[in-house]
Amino acid sequence: MAQLSPYLSFQGTCRDAFTFYQSCLGGKLNLQTFADSPMAAQVPADMQDRILHGSLSAGTLTLLGSDAGDPRTPFIEGTNVGLCLNCESDEEITTLFLALAEGGTILDPLADVFWGGKFGALTDRFGLRWILNYQKAPAQ
Repeated sequence: MAQLSPYLSFQGTCRDAFTFYQSCLGGKLNLQTFADSPMAAQVPADMQDRILHGSLSAGTLTLLGSDAGDPRTPFIEGTNVGLCLNCESDEEITTLFLALAEGGTILDPLADVFWGGKFGALTDRFGLRWILNYQKAPAQ
């Protein structure tokens, strides 16, 4: 079954927030900037040091986040949380994505992405943002 993690969106403070959360919760912190990604050439200079993807893993807790808020939805501090489902198979991500999208709005259709996964995002019919990811096995 897919693992559920909160996904936090920030406007330039993701690094500070995740460093703080690590000091409170412990765990392993991973931060990837826009400059360190294949998207670097597509991002303005003032965004290069911002966080494209951050994760904090402590025991069974996984907290995810980014400075790349969704431009299609307004940023309102305190409500900048989505739900991320990390799926275990192509079939699972497709099934869950289609079920959650029923009556909702697809923001990013399911597609293969540069980090070797399959990704999609939607807002369900109750207004909640869902982010689905399936990390495919690395090519051998």
